[in-house]
Amino acid sequence: MLALTSIWTTILLAAAVALGPLAVDMYLPALPQIGADFHAGTDQVQLTLSVYLAGFAIAQLICGPLADRFGRKPIMIGGFLLFTVASIGCAMANNIETLQLFRFLQALGGSAGPVLGRAIIRDIYTPREAAKILALLASIMALAPAVAPTLGGLMVGGLSWHWIFIAMGGYALVMAAVTAFGIPEPLKPEYRQPLRLCHLFANYRRISTDASFIGYTLTNAAIYGGLFAFLSGASFVLIDVLGVQPEHFGFYFAAIVVGYIAGNLGSIRLARYLGPDQILFYGLITALAGGAIMALLAYQQVYSPWAVMIPQAIFMAGTGLVLPQCMAGALANFPTMAGSASALFGFTQMTAAAIAGAIVGALHNGTPMVMATVIAACAGLAMIGYLLLVQRHPAKAFETGKASA
Repeated sequence: MLALTSIWTTILLAAAVALGPLAVDMYLPALPQIGADFHAGTDQVQLTLSVYLAGFAIAQLICGPLADRFGRKPIMIGGFLLFTVASIGCAMANNIETLQLFRFLQALGGSAGPVLGRAIIRDIYTPREAAKILALLASIMALAPAVAPTLGGLMVGGLSWHWIFIAMGGYALVMAAVTAFGIPEPLKPEYRQPLRLCHLFANYRRISTDASFIGYTLTNAAIYGGLFAFLSGASFVLIDVLGVQPEHFGFYFAAIVVGYIAGNLGSIRLARYLGPDQILFYGLITALAGGAIMALLAYQQVYSPWAVMIPQAIFMAGTGLVLPQCMAGALANFPTMAGSASALFGFTQMTAAAIAGAIVGALHNGTPMVMATVIAACAGLAMIGYLLLVQRHPAKAFETGKASA
């Protein structure tokens, strides 16, 4: 077993949390081919993503309290095993409805990694330290969306989209073994919460009425909605509209990953000189600039892959600054119920992502305009959330770093 504060533990947690984005990013190049094979429209194919996000959101509300009661490890291992079984079901699907069903089951299992990864970081570190570790974890984790679309595109071109889901299932099975034998249980026995319905509701009521939690969570949800607006529309815009080959999709996608990693690493460096909420503000300005530039180019009918990818890389640099601060800030006031707080945070995040993705899928008009508009709007909403809520109700424990792990 590794020490909880070891860099290798952080790397393993990053690999576990990466299952969430892997399940989204790896099959993006396959969306047009899935639609063609099943004779399904863009809205039906996009629903495989929205269904996944909806299931991911709902499942977090369940696995968070379970992990607060029984510990992080057994819930993570169970989630990985369910994800493996559901991935096999996706690979064997013979119509779009079956694929949607197994994507939902995939999400139920896949939610355990991200929600409990955040909770484990909060178990181990103080809130201010957690912001730095989450930024480091996100930088490591960003390798998944950098590599996943390229691998997915190569599988679509050389094999078939079914092999994408087989690869996902194999990865989840490996992570179940790694979690079982490599990571110690981080939840202290005295922090375990009783699994009674009235107690769960009381915990969620306390968390959901905390002003700082609301501010950080809604700001995060809005910026995450912008990210998933891009993920929902990118394959259709780049491949169908702008003529990018599926096997080349991952190389274009890598541009936004570079922006995201730059934001994460910038967050770590800026933490030496700036407070977390200052970093958050600069990140929001950057994201808003990226979204506005993309929308302006789309409305000017500048239709080029780089008119999409460069502004999105700017947006993702801002996102890399924003997300670690929001995650750590939202969990700062809840050291004894980090699983439940992380679950509610993740539920709100993924609900916003599902709504933004569904809007892009429903309104897609054969141009980048709808996707760009939704991304810019989400960045604007995130800035409003910061100005109206976070600025007025910062998490005191987060800012001072005095709360104990």
